[in-house]
Amino acid sequence: MIYFDFAATTPLDAEAAEVFVQASTEYFGNSSSLHDIGGQSQDLLENCREELANLLGVNKKGLYFTSGGSEGNFLAIEALLSAPKKTGKHIIAGMAEHSSIHGVLNRLEGYSVTFLPFDSSGLIDVEELERAISPETVLVIVQHVNSEIGTIQPIEDIAHICREHAIHFHSDFVQSFGKIDLKRIAPLVSSFSFSGHKIYGPKGVGGAYIDPAISWRAFFPGGSHEKGFRPGTVNVPAIAAMTAAAQKINNDIAQNQERFLSLRTAFIESLEPIKEFVHLYQADAESQLPSIIGLRISGIEGQWMMLECNRFGFAISTGSACQIGMQSPAKVTQALGLNIQEAKEFIRISFGNSTRREDVIRLGETMVDIVKKFKN
Repeated sequence: MIYFDFAATTPLDAEAAEVFVQASTEYFGNSSSLHDIGGQSQDLLENCREELANLLGVNKKGLYFTSGGSEGNFLAIEALLSAPKKTGKHIIAGMAEHSSIHGVLNRLEGYSVTFLPFDSSGLIDVEELERAISPETVLVIVQHVNSEIGTIQPIEDIAHICREHAIHFHSDFVQSFGKIDLKRIAPLVSSFSFSGHKIYGPKGVGGAYIDPAISWRAFFPGGSHEKGFRPGTVNVPAIAAMTAAAQKINNDIAQNQERFLSLRTAFIESLEPIKEFVHLYQADAESQLPSIIGLRISGIEGQWMMLECNRFGFAISTGSACQIGMQSPAKVTQALGLNIQEAKEFIRISFGNSTRREDVIRLGETMVDIVKKFKN
């Protein structure tokens, strides 16, 4: 089976796995315990916090470890709403946000939410965002990189608008962490989330950053871990492994971009024989993560294409794994304005460390054969 679903999750890096085992056996103490064994664990935890803060270009005082991106999104949004810059009950969010964002927004009481669609390139219209702002707007939520089509949103422009209007700005960095240099962008937002398992780290670990200047209130009162940001014993071994994976992938950002761009081009070229049926959803090169390809093939349901590819030994997906199993189509298809039938045709291919050019071409050729047989 050749894996093309790296946007959903990645295999654990061998070196990160070694770090995990070593930390689990040698630094097993509770980082909140006052004895020396707990102190060693605390020292490792703080070293990881400092290292990740340096990689992200932020103040380590604002960096908190969580169980992953979904929890990070939830707690960051609740933290920002506990300390708004002004009074108001209006939120603006991207229509194609991750399901964890929609989950938070759906449970909020007393707030009105304006959802922004994508343009034909899969980007949010910044002017439309500005028009949606009212005196009541206290929070803007826009994902940095869309997990289904890989478009990169104009975070700097949005951050500037939010500053001008005294609005908090949260961004989901889960798909951009380790794939884009975030040092310039991370300090501009009020909060962001990230995850370990998208960058060859362990599952069940991630983090959130909240600007230390914000005096947030804890959502879970009485918690003693992570300065009260979340309850539960801190998973130091997983944090250490995630940090090791982050260091490794951050060193390779430029060469990975170049390699994925080459693979993307090869894959799209391999679909040439069926190009009249293929609809790609992508932005210009500077606003597109090359490792994620979102497309649909006219007349062929994505679920069927995914199962056929699986039968031939290729693992692709029909969108975010957090959306699968729900009856509603992936949020990105709604944001792009697709009708129900078009939304059902959506599939996603995503590349990673082990993706080879010959595998990409074989996948494309297999999809061409599947389409030709189906159309005949």
